[in-house]
Amino acid sequence: MKPLKHILISSVFIFSNIIFAQYTEVINSNRPGMSRSAFSVGTNVLQFEVGPYYLKEERTPLPKYEVSGLGVDFSARYGLFLEELEINIEGNYQNDTFTNFSTFTTENKRSNFRYLTVGAKYLVFDPYKNAESQKPNLYSWKANHSFKWKSLIPAVAVYVGANYDTKNNPYTASGIEGFSPKIMIATQNNFNGGWVFVMNLIKDRIGTDQSDFTYILTLTHSFSPKWVVFGETQGIKSDFYADNLLRFGGAYLWDKNFQLDTAVTFNTKDTPSVLNLTFGASYRFDFHKDKDIDNGNSAEEELERKHRSKGSKKKKKRKKDINTEEKKVKKRKRKDEDF
Repeated sequence: MKPLKHILISSVFIFSNIIFAQYTEVINSNRPGMSRSAFSVGTNVLQFEVGPYYLKEERTPLPKYEVSGLGVDFSARYGLFLEELEINIEGNYQNDTFTNFSTFTTENKRSNFRYLTVGAKYLVFDPYKNAESQKPNLYSWKANHSFKWKSLIPAVAVYVGANYDTKNNPYTASGIEGFSPKIMIATQNNFNGGWVFVMNLIKDRIGTDQSDFTYILTLTHSFSPKWVVFGETQGIKSDFYADNLLRFGGAYLWDKNFQLDTAVTFNTKDTPSVLNLTFGASYRFDFHKDKDIDNGNSAEEELERKHRSKGSKKKKKRKKDINTEEKKVKKRKRKDEDF
């Protein structure tokens, strides 16, 4: 029989979408992939995710150029009011050197936000909510790893946000400035054996000359309580830029609130070719309290109440034992006196 930790593996290690509820006992990070989970971090959970990266781009056909530099992806997520609701701020800041080889070789130092977005995500449908079939079977390894048709029904979340772009940003189309809307639909399927599939459909900078449509497909696999690997494809299409990116990597759960990750991103074309290496981390401040449905108490308060109750019962039992012993002693004394 498999060890219990392998039976429960898919509910023990949470990375980039491996979850069966909103709040989880271990950190639920979107890193190191670019897709977004359908689920939130949980109410009163503040989470930071950051990933410095190295970038190299080369365009071989004319106009020939090269881009090399450093950047950082970052996000702050917070579960607000409802388990299904999350507000967040996400961004990407890059500092690079653009070298143009078309006629004369020229270099141009660039730095700015590739994107900076504030938004909110809400889970509109959760097929795993209150589902008895999602609870692990402690007596059957096969039952926990066999395919379930219900897993084909995804959880669905919607996202609405606003981008902010500064004037003369080298990473956006000419004339892009100020605020523009962003919307997304995120779906998530959790399969037995630690497999999770996430799909994002995104419409970005709506109403501008750089109105991107992006899809992201991510498959992750947790093969131990500490390690996870993933593969991802990302397609981008607009009049300003189009690409198909491939991304692979993994993450390590340091402890329940801290995760480390790494990934490599590349494409298969030369207009331009892309190579991106990233190392990141995610950390959460967990102020979450589960509410007990029956009495309105949090899980921690309920546990403390039970401990107090047990302690009180033990005290009463000790007191009863002492009184019984005292009675026995007095009874023996009376017998000795009568004798």
